[in-house]
Amino acid sequence: MKPYHLFISHSWTHADEYKNLVNLLDQAKNFRYHNYSIPKDDPVHSSSDKELSKAIHDQMQPCGIVIVLAGVYAEYSKWIDKEIKIAKSGFSKPKPILAIRPWTNEISPAVRDNADQVVKWNTESIVSAIRALA
Repeated sequence: MKPYHLFISHSWTHADEYKNLVNLLDQAKNFRYHNYSIPKDDPVHSSSDKELSKAIHDQMQPCGIVIVLAGVYAEYSKWIDKEIKIAKSGFSKPKPILAIRPWTNEISPAVRDNADQVVKWNTESIVSAIRALA
């Protein structure tokens, strides 16, 4: 089984949501993936937004799907907006965006309008959406 290559957009200040998603994906049956996210314990060191944008682009390059944890949009909208822009226009073929709706069901218009699919927070819907978008 070939692994799915995923870039998971997340805020380090909301590390629990990110960890919960990674745990959920790790426990999914008949599902393999490679996580190309930029983890808090191995950050990109850059001196400018331009350098950080390039680093995000480089991390996203091998990915087939970009996952956005839509519930933390307000906390780091500047970087989600950049990641969405990179996914949609930074490559010869746009990367599909999977938005994961938080338990509160609130999702920002910017994420909703750019997502190729929006799913609720459960293993089956997330894994099914990844398979469909790949």
